Amino acid sequence: MRLGSFTRAADEMFLTQPTVSMQIKKLSDTVGMPLFLHVGRSVEPTDAGREVYVACRTILRTLADLEIKLADLKGLKSGRFRLGVITTAKYFAPEILGAFCDRFPGIDVSLKVTNRTRIIERMAANDDDLYIFGEPTGAGMDVEATYLAPNPLIIVARTDHPLIGESGISMERLATERFILREPGSGIRDSIVKRFTERGLRPNVRMELGSNEAIKHAIIAGLGISALSLHTLTLDGGAGRLAMLDVEGFPIQRTWYLVHPKGRDLSTIAKTFLSFAADCEREIRSSLDQTYDALRLTSSATPFDHVGKRPR
Repeated sequence: MRLGSFTRAADEMFLTQPTVSMQIKKLSDTVGMPLFLHVGRSVEPTDAGREVYVACRTILRTLADLEIKLADLKGLKSGRFRLGVITTAKYFAPEILGAFCDRFPGIDVSLKVTNRTRIIERMAANDDDLYIFGEPTGAGMDVEATYLAPNPLIIVARTDHPLIGESGISMERLATERFILREPGSGIRDSIVKRFTERGLRPNVRMELGSNEAIKHAIIAGLGISALSLHTLTLDGGAGRLAMLDVEGFPIQRTWYLVHPKGRDLSTIAKTFLSFAADCEREIRSSLDQTYDALRLTSSATPFDHVGKRPR
């Protein structure tokens, strides 16, 4: 129902489209009424389909609540923990999960990495226990948020770019450069466009790409510059082929938060992970500082402030 297509639903569940269609037909036969109508190349739910969907969501929420209660009875010796994160958080979330598993080896963990829109949908459906967001605000975000770590945004170019080594590059000068940005709806893109708009400017967007890796490759290929989270460069720093530009007003100081729907009861495991992850802030910041220093040396830029301070 949410995806509007059996094919997209099959892809998300790692099944074939005929398998999904067959299961829907069996469910329709059991109910005794059609659940979907074909409209062009998409499908829309019937009134009966909407009722079945609501009932299924209620059942799944009840089972999730039961799982929380059973996990609490088991304590931290066994159980399951599910973490959903937006794409950029994949650069540090696995390390936190790995350390958590070392501390509590009896707990099974799962990590779902996807875009912001999909994570919001998963949170509305209670698909995971906790979520990592950049800015947990906006429509559909009635949540409780706990500070996790800084998430600075920097301007990145290839090491032979003409602006490498210049200090205090103006936004007006930056607006003349060819930009490679994430797709519309990306939190990073929104932050960059907002910064340009505040100065009465528009970035010269040459290309839109759907992943940070693709953007880094495009920069190395000489297709333009981009704004990236410093986290995206913590593993290899672009293998020495990417450098940071010293632009006025950058880094843009953003923040990572651990998030869950407001009013939702958390299991003992989720509460423990919430505390555990918050204690990892120092290690995350240290990794960012090291990456920042390496990029600063590569770019030969004039030093400017380190990553943002912890919010008060």
